[in-house]
Amino acid sequence: MDVEDDGTVMIASADEAASRKAVEMVQRIVAEAEIGRIYKGTVRKIVEFGAFVEILPGTDGLIHISQLAPERVRKVSDVLKEGDEVMVKVLDIDKQGKIRLSRKDALQETGASPESSAR
Repeated sequence: MDVEDDGTVMIASADEAASRKAVEMVQRIVAEAEIGRIYKGTVRKIVEFGAFVEILPGTDGLIHISQLAPERVRKVSDVLKEGDEVMVKVLDIDKQGKIRLSRKDALQETGASPESSAR
């Protein structure tokens, strides 16, 4: 693998499967969150007002407690725990790069049950 000063990445390998895997790894590292897209993320931290979820390597967003489920949630820990994998939809990315997520919208769009979205 060779990375040029302008950011161009060149990958070469005699093994086609290995080069494909390397391309996928690089693309995942440089990927950016997209508004409206659904991601499978990992709950990194639970706080009183929501949960921080890593949707891409090094990229976290916040699911506000009001966006956890269609019904009212009393405590975030009633629905999620650290380490859970959940489907989330990116609602917004503000000027500072903060990402707002919704588990409720992701459940609705994918038709998944709340139980299958966590744990």
